[in-house]
Amino acid sequence: MNSLPAFKAYDVRGKIPEELDEELVYKIGVAYVNEMRPEGKVATGRDVRDSSPQLQEALNRGLMDAGVDVVDVGLCGAETIYFASSQAGMGGGLMVTASHNPKGYNGIKPVGKNGAPLTGSQGLEALKQRILNGNLSTTTHKGSLSSRGFTEAMCDYFLTLVPPDSIAQVTLVANPGNGCAGPTAKTLLAKLDVDVHWLYPEPDGDFPNGIPNPLLRENRDVTAQAVIQHQAALGIAWDGDFDRCFFFDDHGQFIEGYYLVGLLAEAALKRYAGATIIHDPRLYWNTQDVAAHLNGKAVMSKTGHAYIKESMRRENGIYGGEMSAHHYFRDFSYCDSGMLPWLMVLQVMKDRGLSLGELVRERIQQFPCSGEINFTVSDAQAVMQQIADRYEPESDAKDLLDGVSLSFHNAWRFNLRASNTEPLLRLNVESRGDEVLMQDQTAALSSLIQALA
Repeated sequence: MNSLPAFKAYDVRGKIPEELDEELVYKIGVAYVNEMRPEGKVATGRDVRDSSPQLQEALNRGLMDAGVDVVDVGLCGAETIYFASSQAGMGGGLMVTASHNPKGYNGIKPVGKNGAPLTGSQGLEALKQRILNGNLSTTTHKGSLSSRGFTEAMCDYFLTLVPPDSIAQVTLVANPGNGCAGPTAKTLLAKLDVDVHWLYPEPDGDFPNGIPNPLLRENRDVTAQAVIQHQAALGIAWDGDFDRCFFFDDHGQFIEGYYLVGLLAEAALKRYAGATIIHDPRLYWNTQDVAAHLNGKAVMSKTGHAYIKESMRRENGIYGGEMSAHHYFRDFSYCDSGMLPWLMVLQVMKDRGLSLGELVRERIQQFPCSGEINFTVSDAQAVMQQIADRYEPESDAKDLLDGVSLSFHNAWRFNLRASNTEPLLRLNVESRGDEVLMQDQTAALSSLIQALA
C-alpha cells in the first residue's frame, strides 16, 4: 500500500489481489466522494471478470459510506457508465474493468459528471494521495443503493445520431469475445434491419475463447473466417468492456484502426464543415491529410482516453480517434464508444455505395503502416532513449508529446512509446505511399529493439 502501483496515468489497473483488492477499491470509493464531491448520484458498473462483482460491491460500500447514493448498473460496458453519468440527477460514475488485460487483472475507470475523465493531474493523483495519507472521511448519513439499467436508453440515443434507415442493410459477423459487448450489441442490432451471425456473444469471465482483444493477431482469425464463411459484408469484434471495436472487410481482412480514424474523421467533417478532430501521436499522416482536404482542423493529443477527452473538450472537437480503436464523439459527451463507430461505418457504406474495403483501400495505399508492434523490454525508457540517440541524427522532425516520434524527409516516420497500462514498448511506423520502405524500416527498428531488450 506504500506506492499503490495500480494507479496508472488515466485509470486504476493491477493484478488481483497483489495490486488491487476489495480493501483498496473500498478506499477508492471513499476517496472519490471526498475529492470529487459529486452533485448527484454516482453510477457503478462492472465487466465480466470473475473478481468484478466483489470489487463493485466494495466500491459501492465505499461510495455509500462516504455519503452518496449509488446506482448499480450491473454488468455493462465502460461507455454505459459514461452515458449514465450524463443523465439527469447523476454526478459521476466508476467502472470496474481491466478492459483487454489478461486474466488475473482488474481495475477502475472513474469519471465525473458527463463522463469527464480523471487523470493523474485531474483528480486521479489526488485520490491516490488521499488513500496513501489516510485522508478519508466517511459519514453516519450513508447513501442508498438502487439498481438501474441504461442499455436500452443508450441504444435509443445512438439511433437518434445514426437513424436505422440511414445504414446499409447487410449481413455482418459480430464477435463480443465473451466480454460485455454481447447484451448491448444484441439490444442495438435487434432494432436494425441486418442479418447477424454471432460469435461468442455470452459474457463469460473465464474467457474460454481467449481474452477479448482483437489487437492480438491470434485473436482475429475466427472473425475473419466467419466473415468469409457467411459471405458477410462486415465483421465487428470488441474488447472486454467494448469501448473499442474492430473491423474486418468483406474478404475477412482486418482493417487497422488507423484507417477507421480517417474514415470517421471524414464522415464527421462532411457533416460539420470546418470542425476540429483530435488524433493521437502514433500514426496520423492519413488523418491530417483527410482533415486538410476537408478544411478541418486536426489537433494532436497524448495517447489515452483521458487525454483525448481533455483535448476534445478543450478544442470542442467533433470527433477524436486513436489508432488503437478508441473513437470519441462530441455528441456522446466527448466519450469513446464501441457501438457508434460501426453504426457510422454502415451509414457511410450505404451513403457511398461502397464496401468497407473499398472505402479504405486508397488510404491504405497512400499511407501504409506497420500496425502496432509490442515488445517486452526490461527498461522501456532506456530502450527508447537508445533508439532516439541512434535515429535522431538522421531525422528532420522530432516530437516527445508521447514517447519518441521521429520523421525522415517527410517520407516515413515512427513513434515508440511505453504502454500506460501494460509492461510493453509499442512501435508504430508509417510512410507516404511506400510500403517497402515502411516494411524495411519496421524490420530494422524491430531488430534493434529486440537486441536492446
